[in-house]
Amino acid sequence: MSDGVPCMWMRGGTSKGGYFLKDDLPADTAARNALLLGVMGSPDPRQIDGMGGADPLTSKVAVVSKSARAGIDVDYLFLQVFVDQAIVTDAQNCGNILSGVGPFALERGLVAATGDETRVAIFMENTGQVAVATVQTPDGKMTYDGDAAIDGVPGTHAPIPTEFRDTAGSSCGALLPSGNAVDVVNGVRVTLIDNGMPCVVMKAADVGITGYEDRDWLDANTELKARIEAIRLAVGERMNLGDVTDKSVPKMMLVAPPVAGGAVCVRSFIPHRAHATIGVLGAVSVATACLIPGSPAAEVALVPDGRRKTLSVEHPTGEMSCVLETNEAGDVVSSALLRTARKLMDGVVFV
Repeated sequence: MSDGVPCMWMRGGTSKGGYFLKDDLPADTAARNALLLGVMGSPDPRQIDGMGGADPLTSKVAVVSKSARAGIDVDYLFLQVFVDQAIVTDAQNCGNILSGVGPFALERGLVAATGDETRVAIFMENTGQVAVATVQTPDGKMTYDGDAAIDGVPGTHAPIPTEFRDTAGSSCGALLPSGNAVDVVNGVRVTLIDNGMPCVVMKAADVGITGYEDRDWLDANTELKARIEAIRLAVGERMNLGDVTDKSVPKMMLVAPPVAGGAVCVRSFIPHRAHATIGVLGAVSVATACLIPGSPAAEVALVPDGRRKTLSVEHPTGEMSCVLETNEAGDVVSSALLRTARKLMDGVVFV
């Protein structure tokens, strides 16, 4: 690999990372992972000898290829590269990095623009689900400029509305993998849920905090982190995830009543560090938990009426609005969010 590997570095939503064509990476998984660890500079808390930004949110990878599946444009594999461990995992999706997949596909010629907007159907290999991103292509040309703003990202950019289909149970086999709306784990009432991202949702008050603390305070609270990690380790088998000791899922979601006009307030752990915002599919799973009668989230949330519900999920640096469509029984059948993305660098990366 001394000649370097073609790569585009992009911000997707509130994350950023390397976007690669599948054919540009080694076919062997172990060789690919070794390469990506070198690209990011892991394991090292500062990732000083690589492109990673010393944070899980900036140590991410998208592997993209043209799809042979009917009705699908591209296949997308998300890989989380750990910062301070020699681990590359495909155990989860990432809805933020997903935001850049449509633009990347257009940039690399995997998809042709179809007018002022181009819909890109994306198969998420991690979970076997489909997302459809609408990318702005005025006069048939890719653009990142626009008036859309998302919390956690300065400025405005072109909107990328993204619709998720059939995400329930994508990793755990069922929306509620334990079969229960509420389980009690280590004395704490939790909802084990997977609507695109495996999550453990509990009241912040039930683990001794308000749910309005900032990220630095949460990261410094080793007692709190040890308590929620014990819960996380205890539920792996119940969520059909096995031993989750070295896995990046499930995510831990601590909920509280909203304070800024939203539906619910969340502090998210991903899973060992507090999140500056909240992941896209994590927000979908939390919003869905708010609709489950008797769940901890439902007990603190303010949920609007109607089959089509917009739930604003408040997080440390703003909010993320989820649009949920429900059927007559109240089950969520689709979800959509607004994201943005931006190309930061295109070239070759060396290891």
